[in-house]
Amino acid sequence: MNNNQQRRSFLKNAAALATLVGLPAGRSYAKSDAQDLVEAASQTLPSFGKPVFGLRVLPIKQVRVAVIGLGNRGEEHVRLLNAVGTDKCKITAICDVRDEFAQKSLKMLKENGGQKPAVYSGKLDAWKELCKRDDVDLVTIATPWEDHVPQAVFAMQQGKHVALEVPCALTFEECWQLVNTAEETQRNCMILENVCYGDEELWLLNMAESGVFGTLTYAECAYIHDLRELLFSKSYYYNMWRLRHNEARDGNLYPTHGLGPVAQYMGIDRGDRFDYLVSMSSVQAGLDEFASTVEPDNEFFNRKGFKHGDMNNTLIKTARGRTILLQHDVTTGRPYSRINSLAGTKAFHKGYPSQMSISGQGHGFLKPEQYKEYKERYAHPLWKKLEPLAEKNGGHGGMDFVMLWRMIDCLNRGVELDMDVYDAAAWSVVTPASELSIQMGSVPVKFPDFTRGYWKNERKLGVMANP
Repeated sequence: MNNNQQRRSFLKNAAALATLVGLPAGRSYAKSDAQDLVEAASQTLPSFGKPVFGLRVLPIKQVRVAVIGLGNRGEEHVRLLNAVGTDKCKITAICDVRDEFAQKSLKMLKENGGQKPAVYSGKLDAWKELCKRDDVDLVTIATPWEDHVPQAVFAMQQGKHVALEVPCALTFEECWQLVNTAEETQRNCMILENVCYGDEELWLLNMAESGVFGTLTYAECAYIHDLRELLFSKSYYYNMWRLRHNEARDGNLYPTHGLGPVAQYMGIDRGDRFDYLVSMSSVQAGLDEFASTVEPDNEFFNRKGFKHGDMNNTLIKTARGRTILLQHDVTTGRPYSRINSLAGTKAFHKGYPSQMSISGQGHGFLKPEQYKEYKERYAHPLWKKLEPLAEKNGGHGGMDFVMLWRMIDCLNRGVELDMDVYDAAAWSVVTPASELSIQMGSVPVKFPDFTRGYWKNERKLGVMANP
């Protein structure tokens, strides 16, 4: 199907597409043309509160935390928050619809320090009761993607700060809901992007801020991770929710692990912003073929017609003219990679494995002793301070522990969190924007400006200003 045919096909289903990517409500898209949909996606919505840039709250000596979702990520949240220490935070409530998962986390806490949080389980809306508790300052959310926004919005409306697993939202409208609710309630809504706290990523951020790269020009990043066995597992993801997204949607479904650190290197919404993207996906083959290998009693045995292409390429242009290539591939047998390439006028870095070149020092990568010199000179002070604890407690090489420790420490001290609701929206909106671009024949789709113009003000990241 050529582009013109694809667009004609799309226009017959404009209302369905508008619903899929969650364009702002209040208008009819049934007879819209492509340009109308693109304009609707990029529109700035009115604010009903005041901005939360640099939001600070009074110091909370011991942060009282509640955790919703106790599967793969949530169980780890409980373990690592417990490792942060009860002098800094206390887990007061935990919740999962599956009681056995809640009891497993409760048992772990009792055996590792003796914390005894209240347990909520057994019904789909048990989390609402948790959010209404008076002894909760912060709610962390690690549930299926479609539950993130309803739970975060409700928690903020109950006066709670929120920390959301990635991606934070799935549609344009959901991204705006997060921003507007955070501004209305003056509550933090932090994206739990653990990769921003990796040793390599903090090191690159420090070098970028210190001028080692000169003027930044482009980056490449990705989430490349063969997840086929986990996607088709009947127990790993609750109700196989993640595979269902791959069955129904085509776009970059998981953008933030690669993109979050790059956004920080480039000062996105802190002097630059994502302007527009173009996205395209390869043919889908990996999921169809893998479906024939699973057990016959699997709901997806021999299932055909998964929507998500095996490789999604999304190209982003920023307001200052930089470009970012963002990839998503969870169905081919490639080694894990986030790429993590960053280019400037004075230096270049690529990850997996980490290598670096410096202008004027030859055409190859730095020799091991030279690389080590840069690694030691520009090691981020936060990682240096927490490295022993990160090694002890782990979590993706320690980055999970560093992230949670840092979030709690900021609330303890009453300083701004490193990532805010505008980051959550800008990084997460790549998913619906890429879907929209693909469905219309890979046309450019502009990003909404969730900051309403404030991005033009250069401001230092908290992890650099208050490490």
